[in-house]
Amino acid sequence: MAASAGLLPVFLLILVGYGLRRYQFPGDSFWDPAERFLYYFLFPLMLIDKLMHADPQGVSLLKLVPPVLVGLAVATFLLWLLNRIFKWSGPMFTSVYQGGIRFNSYIGLAAVQVLYGDSAVAIAALAMAIMIPLLNILCILCFSFYANASSVNPKAVFKAIASNPLIIGSVLGVVFNGLEVNLTQPIESAMRLIGDMALPFGLLCVGAALKLTGLRADSSPILISSAFKLLVFPMVFVASAAIFIDDQQTLLVFLILGALPTATSSYILSRQLGGASGTMAQIISVQTLLGMVTIPLAQWLFTFVGFA
Repeated sequence: MAASAGLLPVFLLILVGYGLRRYQFPGDSFWDPAERFLYYFLFPLMLIDKLMHADPQGVSLLKLVPPVLVGLAVATFLLWLLNRIFKWSGPMFTSVYQGGIRFNSYIGLAAVQVLYGDSAVAIAALAMAIMIPLLNILCILCFSFYANASSVNPKAVFKAIASNPLIIGSVLGVVFNGLEVNLTQPIESAMRLIGDMALPFGLLCVGAALKLTGLRADSSPILISSAFKLLVFPMVFVASAAIFIDDQQTLLVFLILGALPTATSSYILSRQLGGASGTMAQIISVQTLLGMVTIPLAQWLFTFVGFA
């Protein structure tokens, strides 16, 4: 109940964003630039501010690498097995794969913030700094093998990962924290105000991106991808973390990151590289709505069985 109550404002903001977009306020032309503003400005500054001041309680970037690697490797193998069973087309499998393994960082950091506070946000940001480049590489490889994306340029992929604003913000925050950089009070106050805008604004953008019409008659890829992401992947991710880490807060952060709906940017990648983009859009929307129930359910379940 505590988890549900804590996460209620997160999902209410998502629904508000959906309502604003549905009733065309302040207009359809607003939301695409708003998301760019969030992605390239608000979110990186928020990560810098949170990380440079936070104490992740002895959890280092390198300490998080093994559980992230193991969790993503096991999840990839299980999704490959599912594809062998259901024999989806190549483009369809890319959507199932992205839906089964990627995560929405806006919902993730907002959920971690309201449930566990700034120190947990620092741990989540460190984990994301590892996960984001790995997930981009894994998804690009998936498209290369299953969607005939022979035009994928490795240099372009590396450049996109290296220039990812979320990675840059996380790295700068870690560096500033390690060097104990202290900015002037007006600058730090301005950064804090800007950073405080990022999470609520991000949730509104998540809601605005929802598409709840046109569900396919053949919904099995949507349901299987969603069941894997919201039920199986959290177990895999927390179990991998428990092998290497005994810190309760870190395990809870891995739980939230594992239980998140897939990233809205999955649709863009699917459309660009020849995936089943229509199915991808539906997977994003279905998972975002189901996450309102499954995230607090996952937290309760893992607390009950003694992981946290």
